[in-house]
Amino acid sequence: MTAFPNHPQRNSIRLQLRQNQLLQGLTSAQWSELEPMLAVADYRKGEPLVRQGDEEMEQFFILEGMLKRVVSNPEGREMILRFAAETEMDTSYAAWRLRTPVPYSIVAVTKVRTAELPMPQWAEFLERHADVKLRFEYEVMKLMSEVMAHTITLHLLDAPGRLSRFQRKHPELSGRIPKKELAAYLNLTPETLSRLRQKLGEP
Repeated sequence: MTAFPNHPQRNSIRLQLRQNQLLQGLTSAQWSELEPMLAVADYRKGEPLVRQGDEEMEQFFILEGMLKRVVSNPEGREMILRFAAETEMDTSYAAWRLRTPVPYSIVAVTKVRTAELPMPQWAEFLERHADVKLRFEYEVMKLMSEVMAHTITLHLLDAPGRLSRFQRKHPELSGRIPKKELAAYLNLTPETLSRLRQKLGEP
């Protein structure tokens, strides 16, 4: 992990940060305040950024690659709640506000680079900038609604319906998620997913 101002690729990273859906509306003064707080981190495929039950929390802005949010039971059975890729974020903000441990893990699906900062620092930044806080909390609510809708989908739609909904809602991720990961997200076996894709004429 390298402090953003000291990173040898800070100029290209700065351009990537400017494309982030949440941060692209920041003023020059807000950028000047936020950038020194950020650290740049690289994660290997399969490496956890946050573990379920952690009490130390971070705010992540994805620069490259893809993350998944996943929950697991004591027997090790996992459920993938969402995927997020470049220009998106992931966060432990709700758990931090509720003063509870993080109820999920955040794991690298591919090789990942993030810009991140500790949640207390991010929360203090938000308190100083009401416009950013408003946009951020709206994004957190959208994210939580997305997770809820996905969970309901697993119960209400059949296998073809679950795949069709994913393709409709997340065309930008289609083809990027490894088959095993996508099958797990849709609660299908990889074989069933392959058959469904063949019927739809997908590779």
